[in-house]
Amino acid sequence: MDSNLVSIFGFGLATFLVGFLVTPFYIRMLEKAKLWKQIRENATMGKAFEFFKLHAGKAWTPTMGWAMILITVFFMVLLSIILQKFGFVNNSLLNQNETYLSLFTLLTVWLLGGVDDYMNIKWIGKTKWLSAKFKMIWLIVFSAAGAWWFYDKLGWSEILLKLPFIPGMEIGLLFIPLFIFIIIWAANSVNISDWLDGLAWGLLLFSYWVYGYITFDKWLFLLSTLCVSICWALIAFLWFNIKPAKFYMWDVGSLALWANLWLMALLTNTLAILVIIWMIFILETLSVILQLSSKKLRNWKKIFKIAPFHHHLEAVGWAEETVVFRLWLVGMILSVVWVIFYIITK
Repeated sequence: MDSNLVSIFGFGLATFLVGFLVTPFYIRMLEKAKLWKQIRENATMGKAFEFFKLHAGKAWTPTMGWAMILITVFFMVLLSIILQKFGFVNNSLLNQNETYLSLFTLLTVWLLGGVDDYMNIKWIGKTKWLSAKFKMIWLIVFSAAGAWWFYDKLGWSEILLKLPFIPGMEIGLLFIPLFIFIIIWAANSVNISDWLDGLAWGLLLFSYWVYGYITFDKWLFLLSTLCVSICWALIAFLWFNIKPAKFYMWDVGSLALWANLWLMALLTNTLAILVIIWMIFILETLSVILQLSSKKLRNWKKIFKIAPFHHHLEAVGWAEETVVFRLWLVGMILSVVWVIFYIITK
């Protein structure tokens, strides 16, 4: 059997075992520390009364579950360094050519989300979380640093669309603002699709499995190992996050993991194809834009009972589990289409 496959799935299963065994103790620690979820009462415009009514029962559930994914993954990175030192593996998961940018993304955005979540839990500040302006500045600085690394250090100035009859586009310095826009949009869009037990994280799992395959196909074996490790960490998380969720991930996980996914799309030149699997999140984001625009331009008249759209489905009578499982099915179908499209356009 290929030694790379053995290493990839070995690290993946080890990540799952660590996450699965430690999570119950971590949940009890969160409960003792009273790190509980707070349900928002304010919307972007006005009050979120209907949202609060639907999800009031989720209050006082432990949050900051990000630790069981990101800390577990970084533990595996540390373990790989130790194993390399003693000669058990040829390369650690800390590799400049493949994983530096990915790990930098996870760590940097993780810090932002962690502070935001802690402020919300402890009701710090007027808005109970970091201001949108501060988060935007942080993400701009981070994404600008990433864009500079791509452009200056890696010599990246071309976007390969991987579409039939359409060649790659040399965009020069425009690569930098495009990179910044993509990372900021990707990091924030997943929050729009959160708040249902397991929804965003199941969709995230499908995406990382696909990238585990894509990176392996491109001979980026360390990056593939990192993708598969994240997948298994997500599986351990979802075991405890299926309704009724024992704990929640919240902003710190969504910001870091989704920004990292789009970074991988840039690293593997599969940006255009990722739009296929991202379709649910695009439509969810559009539902919010349409709702806010309608309220502003039509004297507070709404298009949906609640935006984003998955909350509208709840409001019209769909059970939470029905919304989650049906959107998961759509996500799985889109993942299969994504892989087929990738193979066709190779």
